[in-house]
Amino acid sequence: MAQSLPSIVSGEGGLSRYLEEIRRFPMLQPQEEYMLAKRYAEHEDTTAAHKLVTSHLRLVAKIAMGYRGYGLPIGEVISEGNVGLMQAVKKFEPERGFRLATYAMWWIKASIQEYILRSWSLVKMGTTANQKRLFFNLRKVKGKIQALDDGDLKPDQIAEIATRLNVSEAEVVSMNRRLSGDASLNAPIRASEGESGEWQDWLVDDHESQEEMLIEQDELENRRAMLSGALAVLNERERRIFEARRLAEEPLTLEELSTEFDISRERVRQIEVRAFEKVQDAVKAAAKRQMQALRTIEAQPAA
Repeated sequence: MAQSLPSIVSGEGGLSRYLEEIRRFPMLQPQEEYMLAKRYAEHEDTTAAHKLVTSHLRLVAKIAMGYRGYGLPIGEVISEGNVGLMQAVKKFEPERGFRLATYAMWWIKASIQEYILRSWSLVKMGTTANQKRLFFNLRKVKGKIQALDDGDLKPDQIAEIATRLNVSEAEVVSMNRRLSGDASLNAPIRASEGESGEWQDWLVDDHESQEEMLIEQDELENRRAMLSGALAVLNERERRIFEARRLAEEPLTLEELSTEFDISRERVRQIEVRAFEKVQDAVKAAAKRQMQALRTIEAQPAA
């Protein structure tokens, strides 16, 4: 990946200039992405790798914006995310059936989180996994339980957060007080970042981005593929009843299917329940195999 990426520089627009520049890189169609990934994997084609990386820079920026509340220059957070993206491209195996965006987002998040943990003096790398989870999820959980006020949490809120994140109540209180020192969204962006305005100016649009839609489409296609494969475990009658009862826009009644197969309604119901259990087991097995495949890729040393 010798070719350079767009730089996030101070002055002359800085972050806004970078975001505008990366929007110019086109998103890849599935087949184009697959061919580029194969070219890089088999021939170490750096041009192909560069296209894979640049087409996903908007995904990195999108994810990085979600970590803007930790008091670190957002440009550096994005840069760390880009490092994670490049690692994902190096390890990506397109023949496994995943889209790069789905695979890369885990590498991007991991790279950003490691950077934040290294940079934050209040959270050392020696903290436990539970404390790290508390660090990165406290704001999210506070939002879910409507604990949005500044200052200390209420006793019942502390207890609920501790239970949800499997940490002690003392750890919740301590971490909340540490994070309360973060600048508000109305605070001005530091001059060292080469930007003007307030943090809230960089809030992500609530509407789905192209990157989110790509990931959702990929996940939908993946679920459909798993369901299609799971249906293969059913015999002809089971499949007909399952599809008519569970997948049809206007499901047939037990009475209609009992007439079609000349069996009782109770027997139709039993077949439906059994077919659903078989499909459910097959889908879970397929999902487990996919997770094992991802872990295998992640465990491989970087090229």
